[in-house]
Amino acid sequence: MEKLNRVELQHFTSEYKEELNSFVLTEEQKQFSALPSNFEEINEGQYRIVILSDHTPVGFFLLNSNERVKKYSTNSNALLISALSINHAEQGKGYAKQGMTLLAEFVQSEFPHCDELVLVVDKDNIPAQKLYLKVGFEDTNKRLIGRIGEEIIMSQLIK
Repeated sequence: MEKLNRVELQHFTSEYKEELNSFVLTEEQKQFSALPSNFEEINEGQYRIVILSDHTPVGFFLLNSNERVKKYSTNSNALLISALSINHAEQGKGYAKQGMTLLAEFVQSEFPHCDELVLVVDKDNIPAQKLYLKVGFEDTNKRLIGRIGEEIIMSQLIK
């Protein structure tokens, strides 16, 4: 594996828009996630987060503090992670793992009220499940049926 460059998480700004809009995902990946270009318009309580490597966007996800969270957690201080994607050209370099590893510290700084992160991963998305377990998420043993099948709800407490 290549040596990782400096990776950081930042809130979306327009300076990242062009590169994020050029992201590519495989057809298989599109069934589990979405391209950043799908989120040019966001709802109240949604925050676009960019994974940067040496100031260049390599990944993207949403943090949600809106009504959607209640579907997955009874904790009013929880944030929901959704739409994690790594640009296809940058996959396999550890950016998703490093970005998710930085997430707890980022959330403590940017969303100090938050004490839990929750996410939903499709049962068939084994690479994502492995990633989330490696970075400290736990399977809550709760399941839902989503648009393409069974979904696993995972959680990580923020200390």
